[in-house]
Amino acid sequence: MQVFVTGASGFIGSAVVTELLDAGHQVVGLARSATSADALTAAGAQVHPGSLDDRDSLRQGAAAADGVIHLAFNHDFENYAGAADTDRLAIETLGDALAGSNRPLVVAAGIVGLQTDTVATEGDDLEPGTPRLSEAAALPLAERGIRVSVVRLAPTVHGQGDYGFVPRLIDIAREKGVSAYPGEGTNRWPAVHRRDAARLFRAALESAPPGARLHAVAEEGVPTREIAAVIGRRLDLPVQSVPADQVFDHFGWLGAFFGRDAAASSELTRATLNWTPTGPTLLDDLARHYFD
Repeated sequence: MQVFVTGASGFIGSAVVTELLDAGHQVVGLARSATSADALTAAGAQVHPGSLDDRDSLRQGAAAADGVIHLAFNHDFENYAGAADTDRLAIETLGDALAGSNRPLVVAAGIVGLQTDTVATEGDDLEPGTPRLSEAAALPLAERGIRVSVVRLAPTVHGQGDYGFVPRLIDIAREKGVSAYPGEGTNRWPAVHRRDAARLFRAALESAPPGARLHAVAEEGVPTREIAAVIGRRLDLPVQSVPADQVFDHFGWLGAFFGRDAAASSELTRATLNWTPTGPTLLDDLARHYFD
């Protein structure tokens, strides 16, 4: 299968590209810079110049492919609404190119923001007003003759080379001189290793049913206190609680995520696609790779 991948040179995308190539697929990666193009070429993928704002490029890449995996997202927390709208328009453009073909379109989304007070499942809907629009834009495309599925990523996709939430937590601990956790530290973060996430994206491309909502979750929820404890131990810093009303002052924008209890299950995903995570746990990975 020739697969068009957006975000192909990113932390998760590069693992997806390797997974697809190892499985015998051909990969065409969207690249907006020479650096991204060089990384794709080195990995063995073909290069399709363009960006999320270049809808003609997106349309051409999708039209020529047997399937599409959409991973690119501009994580601009100073203009998140703008980034979300760009993502929505990109998904709609990809859908226009694939409509009526029954070809697969796999769209990356997120776990955080599901409507539940317990452990979130694939059947739970997003809270009204959730700022990221990926899922809302993608799932209706199933009615247009597209085998669309959504992979809800755990807030922590970890592994060597991670530049997401966990490295930011480490930076905050260094800046503040303390490794902190919200409240009692019992709120939970789901986690998945990037290689396991990549295997799920390939499985979704190959066999997910139309309209499937899938959870890239290996660990249902790692208590934030345990994450803070590893960071404190590795940085030789004290570990302490931050009161709930001071979470945003201490963590900044990250407090909106780190302060939530976001436990999530992947039981249905595992059963539907025969997906079994095998990578290291978040705490094991955190202790090994994040302080070099």
